[in-house]
Amino acid sequence: MRPPYPVEIPPLLPLFLNKRRAKMTFPLQKTEELGLDRPTFVWAINLSYRGDRGASAEPGDLASVYGTIPGRWLPMAAAARGAGLAEERNGRWYLTEKGRGLAAAMHEAARAHYATLSPIPKEQLAELARLLDRTFLVAAKAAEPAKRLHTPFAFGYRGDDAPAGSFAQLDAAVYGLWQIRDDSHIAAWQASGLSGPEVEVLTRMWREEAADEAALTDLLPHQRPEDVRAALARLRRDDLVERGALKTTAKGANTRQRIEDETDRLFFTPWPEDVGTKSAWIAEKLIEVNTALG
Repeated sequence: MRPPYPVEIPPLLPLFLNKRRAKMTFPLQKTEELGLDRPTFVWAINLSYRGDRGASAEPGDLASVYGTIPGRWLPMAAAARGAGLAEERNGRWYLTEKGRGLAAAMHEAARAHYATLSPIPKEQLAELARLLDRTFLVAAKAAEPAKRLHTPFAFGYRGDDAPAGSFAQLDAAVYGLWQIRDDSHIAAWQASGLSGPEVEVLTRMWREEAADEAALTDLLPHQRPEDVRAALARLRRDDLVERGALKTTAKGANTRQRIEDETDRLFFTPWPEDVGTKSAWIAEKLIEVNTALG
């Protein structure tokens, strides 16, 4: 796809992912049955997307590339291990047979839930699913971004092929595209010379989301307060954030905009041209789907 890019589409992807399982009862039933909290349940299900390779404590895998708190995931791993769902071998984490059974049951429950959803007319849903799934399969094989931390998770998430034109196919496509978007964004900010935590602080300033440092720290629970302050100090030294306010300088705004533009280039360039011509329709239908999901 050539620019201008349909930049209205990316924000709709995580919104979809946050809504499509909101009314599923299976996670609640299983957390109660297993004596788990929801974060541990989600951690175990996410681990299933790593497949036989398991997962490590590396940033971008079990650890967030935007976090600064060491071992923030360890309580969830410990709880999952205590429930017999996960185990550690040679520094990597894997699901046990019981954990794989839980993940398979979750997959089937999600498919059954999706079969009950009809947020837009069937033929429109089918077209939306096919367009986005074809886009994912093409973009996942693109030469850029060269390094991919999250795109491989999308293939583990998909499992067996969903019926063509189904809500399950749409779900797999949206999840996959969001992983590609993650990898595109990581590649874009790595080229800027900033770290992940610094970029996230810069982004909050760019969007003017925090009135003071306390509010900024609240927005970043995966960073230690002292690390937030250190990132701010570094960004101010580099003239990217104003010294007397929590907002970007002109240089900072340009730097963050370049990261956004490069993210868009990496993400959208592989999209088939015929999909690009339908981008306004795709955005319209994703909005309708998200609205219907509540």
